[in-house]
Amino acid sequence: MPVPRTAAAAATAVALTAASLVAAGPAALAAPAAPDAPVALTDELLVVGHRGASAYRPEHTLAAYELAARMGADMIEPDLVMTADGVLVDRHEPEISGTTDVADHPELADRRTTKTIDGVTHTGWFTEDLTLAELKTLRAVERVPELRQRNTPYDGAYEVPTFEEVLQLRERLSAELGREVGVIPEIKHGTYFDSLGLSMEEAVVAALREHGLDGADAPAAVQSFETANLRELDGEVDVPLVQLTSPTGSPADLVAAGDPRTWADVVSPAGLADVAEYADVLGPDKSQVIPLAADGTLGEPTSLVTDAHAAGLLVVPYTFRPENDYLPAELDLGTDPAAHGLADAELLAFWRAGVDGVFTDAPDTGVESRATFLAERS
Repeated sequence: MPVPRTAAAAATAVALTAASLVAAGPAALAAPAAPDAPVALTDELLVVGHRGASAYRPEHTLAAYELAARMGADMIEPDLVMTADGVLVDRHEPEISGTTDVADHPELADRRTTKTIDGVTHTGWFTEDLTLAELKTLRAVERVPELRQRNTPYDGAYEVPTFEEVLQLRERLSAELGREVGVIPEIKHGTYFDSLGLSMEEAVVAALREHGLDGADAPAAVQSFETANLRELDGEVDVPLVQLTSPTGSPADLVAAGDPRTWADVVSPAGLADVAEYADVLGPDKSQVIPLAADGTLGEPTSLVTDAHAAGLLVVPYTFRPENDYLPAELDLGTDPAAHGLADAELLAFWRAGVDGVFTDAPDTGVESRATFLAERS
């Protein structure tokens, strides 16, 4: 087991590992300041292309990742699940009826089934029931076509990529763009896949090592909504580890282990001190940083950024989306939920609240809002 970090060691670790988080382009983030001092920021902050440029191309496709990098994203973010033959592939969830054309493949009709994953029942087709060869016969489709009508013309155009293909794309884009494009994979449902005899953690570590991305200065990080797998990865890889959190419920691995702690416990000051023993970055839902008021407008910031910085953690919330449906009410433009609203204004509010980066489906707005914020500070 890794040796627990002291508070001072955790702060030092953040200062060192932040350099790898932003090796994709921006300069290193500063370590969080002492609890009673303002948070010190350097000239650049982190913009992550959430599932690629998902506001403009179907998510988790090579086209979405490439567009994100070309829009200026510092890192691209693939969600990882696994096939029956143990290959890491990029999908939002193991159930793929909403993100592929699998329902149109009669040869796979008998694979449709119902499963319970982390306490939630799903009916459809699952990656762990398909080999990679079978998965490669499918094509990606837009997950939320009612809101992303501009993406639907690309339905059927792209394969489901493997993690290996994403890492190869990262290398090509880094060479072409003249800067390191980082990668920040999310391990999805690690406990569930472990129960099937499929260890995603081992596969992720092997892939990162094969591509030279396991060092402290590598443009990579690993994230998870579970806690046990991040604890295991601490000491196995030198890249930053990101503890994702949710506004409600509990980590699935803690539920499976009979641990009563909830997400509220995880993001308490004591919980954040515990997270800092194995992780370097907190990835909260954006509502945990600035919740919506009763009327749907943007409310006042919570203490989470201050508390996380005091524990020695950077804070990179998710997910910023440009469609009216996802924006605070006062930032909508018109009444069409699919129309793009004032996404830059929402992002600017979070930069001002002290976050160290953002996960966004529209990397261009992330980059633009960051520039606006930095200009304000100059």
